[in-house]
Amino acid sequence: MQMSTSGSNKGRMVKTVILLALMAALSACSGKDEKAQTAQKPTAKPALTVRAVQTAPAQWMRTISANGSVAAWQEAIIGAQLPGLRIMEVKAGIGDWVRQGDVLLTLGNRTRDGGDYIQGRVIAPDDGVISAANASVGSTVQSGAELFRLIRKGRLEWRAELTADELMLVRKGMSAEITVGEGRTVKGRVRAISPSVDPQTRYGHALVDLPNGSGLIAGLFARGEIRLGDAHEIAQTLPQSAVVQRDGAAYVYAIGADGKVQERKVAIGQRFGDRIAIIAGLDAGVSVAESGGAFLTDGDLVQVVKE
Repeated sequence: MQMSTSGSNKGRMVKTVILLALMAALSACSGKDEKAQTAQKPTAKPALTVRAVQTAPAQWMRTISANGSVAAWQEAIIGAQLPGLRIMEVKAGIGDWVRQGDVLLTLGNRTRDGGDYIQGRVIAPDDGVISAANASVGSTVQSGAELFRLIRKGRLEWRAELTADELMLVRKGMSAEITVGEGRTVKGRVRAISPSVDPQTRYGHALVDLPNGSGLIAGLFARGEIRLGDAHEIAQTLPQSAVVQRDGAAYVYAIGADGKVQERKVAIGQRFGDRIAIIAGLDAGVSVAESGGAFLTDGDLVQVVKE
């Protein structure tokens, strides 16, 4: 009986030792797997390298932004008072600058013996630029037919489309600036203001005189601003490059302490130079990406360039 008990104890001890060895081996393998998983876990890479900026107060003149077209100040339609005559000679064409009294074309007819004679002339009623010409040598002049169009004095104006509320803020003589082409600007002054708005579009016009020699042409679409006197306002601003506009809304990308960005919808105001006013949606002191927002999405990791 004693031998049997001793053998049983030894068997239990052997089993215990084997179990402990297995547990130690399993623990070691588990530790190796955790280390391997930790070593294999990829490090997140920044989506973009950005500069951080914060809103800054700025003082600038109040303006009204508008769209509109460049048009002739006044356009004279020129015809002939002697219908039935042939055009003998055309002396002016589209784009020509003419003086009041200059001969634009001569009229005549053929005599019985086959000769030609001059019976009349069409002259320029004012200084200006020929904007259209429908006269050709040999054609017969018809009653009431348009032969030329003349932009009087060569003067052009920008017809800014404004709402009734905006029109009530505008005064004659206010300065304006329009932007055309690749960022070229042309300055002018308000000469007239619509006393009413169109019942269909709900827009009226502020007519802005443009300088001669500006290189603009009638019919050109342009965007511009009218400055409302000397009134100034203080606003919190960001560089325009920090604001992304999408689907009719404006967004900025706030940079968190962990380097991740958060998309925030903001209300924007007027622009002046390369800055834009932030009316709501962003507290002062919050850092945002200065540029590159079009390539970011909410939660992206960025690398901030330190000044």
